[in-house]
Amino acid sequence: MIEVKREGILLSKTDLEFENEAVLNPAAIRIGDSVHLYYRAVRNGNHSSIGYCRLDGPLTISERWDKPFIVPELDFETQGVEDARIVKIDNLYYMTYTGYDGINARGALATSKDLIHFKKMGPIVPQISYARFVYLVESAGKVNESYYHNHKFYYQEADPDEKILLWDKNVVFFPRRINGNLVFLHRIRPGIQLVSVKNLKDLTVAFWDDYFHNFQDHIVMDPLMKHESDYIGSGCPPIETEHGWLLIYHGVQDTNVGLIYSACAAALLDLDDPRKEIARLSYPLLTPEREWEKVGDVNNVVFPTGTAVFGDTLFIYYGAADSHIAVASLKLSALMAELLSSVVSVDLTDSQ
Repeated sequence: MIEVKREGILLSKTDLEFENEAVLNPAAIRIGDSVHLYYRAVRNGNHSSIGYCRLDGPLTISERWDKPFIVPELDFETQGVEDARIVKIDNLYYMTYTGYDGINARGALATSKDLIHFKKMGPIVPQISYARFVYLVESAGKVNESYYHNHKFYYQEADPDEKILLWDKNVVFFPRRINGNLVFLHRIRPGIQLVSVKNLKDLTVAFWDDYFHNFQDHIVMDPLMKHESDYIGSGCPPIETEHGWLLIYHGVQDTNVGLIYSACAAALLDLDDPRKEIARLSYPLLTPEREWEKVGDVNNVVFPTGTAVFGDTLFIYYGAADSHIAVASLKLSALMAELLSSVVSVDLTDSQ
């Protein structure tokens, strides 16, 4: 098994109003010798904004803003901008995040040329009802039946008429175009899906109708292992290696102590067609073990959202129990060797 070192808690909440409840789930990008973190900052009442911190090297805090970096402004994000991820594609930085209005959670995008000034582009996931999603997917034929197990969430007995749209979160871009296309992962429970388009303007109603009519073709990964048996979700932006795209994702298992979120060394995905999974580890890289991972605003959570590579060391930045930001590190070469030794033919139809 891979040796993973816990570097400990990096950031915790402060007395500042915008982050007086928790800090968690940071986007991370290395520029030169610095790592820029754009983290979820939660104030009392569960209202989230994005805070900013800069590191010298992978672990040393050199700058931390005392005000939020990005705040809710638009209708779809009135209660929070949450769980950012960031990559650079060509000469533009793409920051994805979840916009939450108190009812609906949808993946959205903001872009920047300088990492300081971001322009919000709005939601980039389908804005449809769960019923519409089921109708379109069922028309495509056989799909993992677990995609239909969420009806109790969308039709809650307390308010059955409440308009809950399809929750589509964990939007994560690949850090370069693939075959000329912008490519991103997203998560409709219980699996991870992929979108590939020439231009984001192509994400029309007609596009999504066709996408769901052929939904099985767009599923990259479904849960297979015990530690991810409930659902999985995109974690950190994929890392390009000579052997494939390395994906660190999260897996969730429902246990007698509730849900347990683990950081899984996902998989290798094919460089030219990342819908093809090459390998997946059979065990999680990191599970909640320390007190600060097991007890917090949400217990038993290790939630990876950003990485930085320094030499042969991969640093993983993650939310711990939805209360702190922590860091773990491991040898990238050892992880790749372990993944390559476990190469198997993964057929998603096996889990249906």
